[in-house]
Amino acid sequence: MNLLHRFGIFFIVIIFAAIVNESPVFSQDEAQKTEIDRKVRSFLQSHANEWEDWSVPEADGRVLYDLIIQNNYTRVVEIGTSTGHSAIWMAWALSQTDGMLITIEIDEGRYKKALINFKAAGLSDYIDARLGDAHELVKQLKGPFDMVFSDADKEWYKNYFMVLAPKLAIGGCFTAHNVASSHWGGIREFLDYVQSLPNFKTTIIRSSPAGISVSCKEAE
Repeated sequence: MNLLHRFGIFFIVIIFAAIVNESPVFSQDEAQKTEIDRKVRSFLQSHANEWEDWSVPEADGRVLYDLIIQNNYTRVVEIGTSTGHSAIWMAWALSQTDGMLITIEIDEGRYKKALINFKAAGLSDYIDARLGDAHELVKQLKGPFDMVFSDADKEWYKNYFMVLAPKLAIGGCFTAHNVASSHWGGIREFLDYVQSLPNFKTTIIRSSPAGISVSCKEAE
């Protein structure tokens, strides 16, 4: 066997070893995401008709999921966990982007129920659930964040926005639920404000009768 032939065999062995050593890592990561997908789908299907306490409809959950996936967001804040339906949609997306959701709920009963749901859906590792008054807790959040979803007290939407907008990264979005419902106090004031800002572009998605506003930051 000549030297060139030996070198060729040696090179092939090295390449094969590298592939063997690397592929389990890749496969393990993909397998974990596939398993999360399976578990979340199963959970959502089995609980489809059980969501209460002001939970978002499935169509709006899908909008939030898509926003995170399409923009590869990894740092998300939710104001108003309720029992966790919207958080599950967002955390599901974040499990694919290797991100984390911070979600805030003031009601202890809903908070505890949400924790149970997060565990059952297999998403606890992607959710930092906090019990407390969002009026105070959002001020303590450091940022930067890629997305905020506000679904708490509507009359406070503008205040939440004013606190968190400076903590949004360029390209990040502040989203808010129930903006198509004119009877909610504070919604009109909030929309008038965000639509007047030159560094934010606001659109309203009517995936359900509730409506979701999406205000994306284009500049500081």
